[in-house]
Amino acid sequence: MEMSLQRGSLKIATVFGIPIRVHFSWLIIFGLITWSLSTSYFPVAAPRLPQASYWMSGATAALLLFVSVALHELSHSFVARKYRIPIEDITLFIFGGVARINGEPATPKAEFRMAIAGPLCSLILALAFFITEQAIHSQVVQAIFSYLATLNLMLGIFNLIPGYPMDGGRVVRAYLWQKSGNLLTATQRASRYGERIALLFIFLGLISLFTGFPGGLWFMLIGWFLFSAAQASLNQASLQDSLGGIHVGDIMARDIVALSPEVTIKEAVNDYFLRYGYGGFPVLDKGEFLGFVTLREAKDRPRENWAATTVSEVLVPHERSWEVGRKDSAMKALEMMIREDQGRLPVMEQGRLVGIITRNGIARYVQIKGQIKEEQNV
Repeated sequence: MEMSLQRGSLKIATVFGIPIRVHFSWLIIFGLITWSLSTSYFPVAAPRLPQASYWMSGATAALLLFVSVALHELSHSFVARKYRIPIEDITLFIFGGVARINGEPATPKAEFRMAIAGPLCSLILALAFFITEQAIHSQVVQAIFSYLATLNLMLGIFNLIPGYPMDGGRVVRAYLWQKSGNLLTATQRASRYGERIALLFIFLGLISLFTGFPGGLWFMLIGWFLFSAAQASLNQASLQDSLGGIHVGDIMARDIVALSPEVTIKEAVNDYFLRYGYGGFPVLDKGEFLGFVTLREAKDRPRENWAATTVSEVLVPHERSWEVGRKDSAMKALEMMIREDQGRLPVMEQGRLVGIITRNGIARYVQIKGQIKEEQNV
């Protein structure tokens, strides 16, 4: 989910070294909030004002709401940095925001503090907006701060729902982790709680739709989002457990089958892709690694041109940022492949290609390790 958010987002600012990104779905909810406030909320809260004033107030309130969401996520990030956990970025999207934190906290105490920071920030903002509302006498400005106080209060309380990966669920995970001493076990139990709470939201949404109670569709959307997030978090935790302590050198393919840059696409397909069954091959020129060629590049060229087109013309050029070493963690390599949308990465040593690590290779390793673990538990 995080990577799909990043691909559909645009960086708008950097706060204390943390990139802030806006997903395209944010524009949808920004427009809906502005329209709703301008046509329904402000005309009632501050009557007899020009229509343009309502639209400006609606846009201002919507913008400040998302600033509040960004501050909520930044509070998580600041605590994570205190515990030396890298922060990739923060993305604002249709359901709020998400901080992409690269790693897990080292202790239950760190997990608790990271989790509780967001809701505390929202509750403090709610109080600050409420106090400001009481001190200002302008009707429309009062309406803006009243709206922001209410929404931040709701955001703080909503995020305390005890279902992982909500902030409240992370607090529960910290407690279970402290109790069991096992992060994976704690994550599994907290994720199950998250799935049950998500199903409850979906059930309430269905009941609301059938009874005519407003908000049924939103309940279902939130429930679906929470259920998907809980499952994704559980899968991520299981994957990290399987790859814990595993290095690239433990999984990489050492027997490299390489193509010469003069090989034609027709020869590559007939003599390599069909013969070995691999999805891609490195291209080497006198020992120098030039890049990878995959079936995707071959299929992009018309079949009648395959005999006249060499792989050097269609390969994906090598970039140093895609390199990994033998001692790098396998999890780091997998995250890089997902982030860069690559199926394989070169394993380099002193400028020389010494192996290849692929998504399929990692998946096979995790699958076999899981089967062995199941057999041992029988």
